[in-house]
Amino acid sequence: MVIGAGVSGIYQIKRLIDLGFDAEVLEADDDLGGTWYRNRYPGCRFDSESYTYGYSFSQELLDEWHWKERFSAQPENLRYLNYVADKFELRQHMRFSAKVKQLAWDEAAGLWQISLADGDRYTARFVVASLGPLSAPTMPSYEGMDDFAGPSFHTFHWPKEPVELAGKRVGVIGTGATGIQVIAAIAPEVAELKVFQRRPNWSTPLNNGPISAEEMAEIRARYPEIFANCAASGGGFEHVPLWGFWDKTPDERRAIWDELYTQSGFAILAANFAEIFLEPEANREISDYIADRIRQRVDDPAIAEKLIPTDHGFGLQRLPLETNYFEVYNQPNVELVDVTETPIQRMTASGIETSDHSYDLDLIVYATGFDAITGAYDRMDIRGTNGVTLGERWGDGPTTYLGVLTNGFPNLLMVAGPQSVSGSTNFPRAIEKGVDWVTGLLEHARANGHERLEAEPDAEADWQKQVIKAHERLLLRDSKGWFTGYNSNVEGRQRGHREGKVRYQAYFGGAPRYAATIDDVAANDYRGIALS
Repeated sequence: MVIGAGVSGIYQIKRLIDLGFDAEVLEADDDLGGTWYRNRYPGCRFDSESYTYGYSFSQELLDEWHWKERFSAQPENLRYLNYVADKFELRQHMRFSAKVKQLAWDEAAGLWQISLADGDRYTARFVVASLGPLSAPTMPSYEGMDDFAGPSFHTFHWPKEPVELAGKRVGVIGTGATGIQVIAAIAPEVAELKVFQRRPNWSTPLNNGPISAEEMAEIRARYPEIFANCAASGGGFEHVPLWGFWDKTPDERRAIWDELYTQSGFAILAANFAEIFLEPEANREISDYIADRIRQRVDDPAIAEKLIPTDHGFGLQRLPLETNYFEVYNQPNVELVDVTETPIQRMTASGIETSDHSYDLDLIVYATGFDAITGAYDRMDIRGTNGVTLGERWGDGPTTYLGVLTNGFPNLLMVAGPQSVSGSTNFPRAIEKGVDWVTGLLEHARANGHERLEAEPDAEADWQKQVIKAHERLLLRDSKGWFTGYNSNVEGRQRGHREGKVRYQAYFGGAPRYAATIDDVAANDYRGIALS
């Protein structure tokens, strides 16, 4: 049983069906797509180059599909995933509106007992969790949230039907990756936009643009090179990092950054000097550069300063990409409300009340993020050997073997799971590798008559050490982002690295090293996995 029909679940069921496995997908939503089905808010789009995000497994698919934009928008992304599912006749293997309520391991039978929210039950020898790292949205807790008379919703739950924005007074809470996209998209349309900023984030230009038929033909010819470059890159992109920060003068570094700032996507992050992630002085200099760029784009100096982070350096948390986001604050219909200065006190029937003002609104949008990486697992009742829940097992943070298995939860395989590279690299490049590896493990089990797979405790402990070592060498070790499990909306996750116990959520050793590690495990009869 595969859980989740998003980007990873679609590819996983394709691999299993092709190999003759008795397999099915359970999807909680009423259709496939995962992230690209749910997130319908204005401005939602890739921040990976479209041609590095799509699947690479089918030459025919690569030849047929024409990406229209360098960074494709949600409607087109969903159309792509539907095209893939229909082309390979995968829908017949998917059950929709099938929310898994509980997974319980039956030791005597060697099976997973699967209970759905609607009361239906299944059993499966193996379960492949394809839940996605950003599929558990989080809401803040403000007094009176149910009192607001107008529509209000999290960006993840943006309605399918059109939302009337023209002429409306809209409040957006949150300025992370999602908030930055939706704010920039709706600001020209609404009558008034109140942005309630809880904490600013570094953000750099997406530099999107159309892809002509001629350019798409060139991309198709380059696909082998593109995917080889992504596989060789630590971040899973075509961007290649530089070394030698201190070999350049400050003026030479600034000239390089001026060029990277005009390039598309994560170039300013992934093609920058590697030292900015390792050395405080190098990070301080690039942070000062990006701060100056923000000041140049915002007319009001006081507003510009409020938009510049002071609690973390550039690139040390998830970097949102933007299109004219900072220019939004030059519009007369847009107001920035810094809730660190004037906290939100409550929601009222007519809007939002802060410590010094009441804002009358027609619509409230919660762009308040996700319980990243482990959240979707925590929201499901998963019980392993001896009835221990996965939530209990991961109470102080996830521990896994290679991001795929956890001791005490036999036959539960995770694609893009905690402590894999899915949270730290270009997601689809990571999940294709993850799906292929999980599929190879299942093939090995079938060929050798193995009905039970479980991570060995020592192997899991050793992987934990490697995850920690890779994490601790980077400056992000001190950040309050979801890389370290920090989340102000989730009980028990309001602590950063210095305030409490860090959650080691992702592997930061780079995609090539991770791929080499898991390939070596497979080549050595799946070392570290008890097979019986």
